[in-house]
Amino acid sequence: MQLGRRLTALVAMVLGFVVLSGNAAQAAYYNTYTDIASTPDTSCCTGVQGFAAGATYLYSIKNRTNYDDVSVIYRVHKTTGARVVMKNGTNNTSSNTWLGHGNDMTIVDIDGKHHMFIVTMKSSGAQLVRLRYDGTTYYHAGSYQVRLNGAVSTPSGINRVSVTGTTITFMFKSGRTIYNGSVPLRASSGTINLTKAFSLQVEGALVNGAPVPDLGTFTNQGFFYDESKKVLYYPLTKDNRSIVLVYRNVSPTTTGTAPAATNLSFRITSSKYSSKFEIEGVGISGGKLYFSTNRANSSGAYDGVHVFNGYVAA
Repeated sequence: MQLGRRLTALVAMVLGFVVLSGNAAQAAYYNTYTDIASTPDTSCCTGVQGFAAGATYLYSIKNRTNYDDVSVIYRVHKTTGARVVMKNGTNNTSSNTWLGHGNDMTIVDIDGKHHMFIVTMKSSGAQLVRLRYDGTTYYHAGSYQVRLNGAVSTPSGINRVSVTGTTITFMFKSGRTIYNGSVPLRASSGTINLTKAFSLQVEGALVNGAPVPDLGTFTNQGFFYDESKKVLYYPLTKDNRSIVLVYRNVSPTTTGTAPAATNLSFRITSSKYSSKFEIEGVGISGGKLYFSTNRANSSGAYDGVHVFNGYVAA
């Protein structure tokens, strides 16, 4: 009887260990969020495009949908949600005509002053625009041509990788492909020649531990690269579903196809915004993952900036 009791206890301990180990190995998955502020349509602009997360503020571009001829930029305090449409200090209006589609942006400090670098996706003129900003006012500060193998390239994503005393190095994204490019630190114009780095795995990527059958049909959006941790976040959208895939241990020297992380993913499937829930851009600030959206249902548009609940970048 005593031996039987010992065996029973041993089996229970082993089973308990298996259960605990199984829970610990489960993939980290985040599917809830909190609204920080709305970014309502303006008289000109209805489509949410590029996004960037600064130390204190979140920045979201809206443009005139289907025309790409005028844009506004919202600044939102990431804690209080206080919101303002930034002023174009070049001509003292609330909009600008420089950003084209304005699909993605990244923040770079140059000589102690804040700048936004924004990809336009224009096939002529500038494919990258630099704005200098101070508080809630911005000024046109640079325009650049982007080329790949000598031909015009219109990347849809951009993120800062490094800044030295002479050079800013970026990652650019076109579709699922990441490219490297750089510009002299203080240059206000010039040509950026891209070189291919790596591609991002999409089909077969795991979301909450399982593949999404139609993930290959989702729309590309912007991206964010956490240069300090070598982690890339890549949002994809379709109808009322948005997914953020994560790629670890990637850098400008990575080649081939980078695999999506199997144990970390993000997804929102919105019943409230059933017509559209599109994550347009993402960014890390203070370890939290912030994002902007085009959101809509039968009663109208409810665009905004938000944060994923519970996630802290490790």
